[in-house]
Amino acid sequence: MSTVLQRNRSQQSAEAQVPAPTNSQRRRFLFALGAGGAGAAAAVTQALAAPSTKRGRPTLGSAAASVESVRLDPELRHQLAQRARHDNTTTSEIIREALRQFLHAA
Repeated sequence: MSTVLQRNRSQQSAEAQVPAPTNSQRRRFLFALGAGGAGAAAAVTQALAAPSTKRGRPTLGSAAASVESVRLDPELRHQLAQRARHDNTTTSEIIREALRQFLHAA
């Protein structure tokens, strides 16, 4: 086998072990490229090396939360939305608190 072919195979093997960049790494990379100028190479390197921040919904409590579906008639839904606006909170928080109170009273 030729030396060039061996070198190509070893490069392919090394490339296969490099994980693909995450979406947040891609965004930082593209942002750094857009910065341009003399420090673009350093900015790109720093962007790819920076740890990615976790995105998404915040956790509720110590374990993963479940999602439950509930059917609401239009009038109840309207009252829920009004109460959420009045209390400056979310409809989900009102439902969670009502359920806590209901289960505690039982």
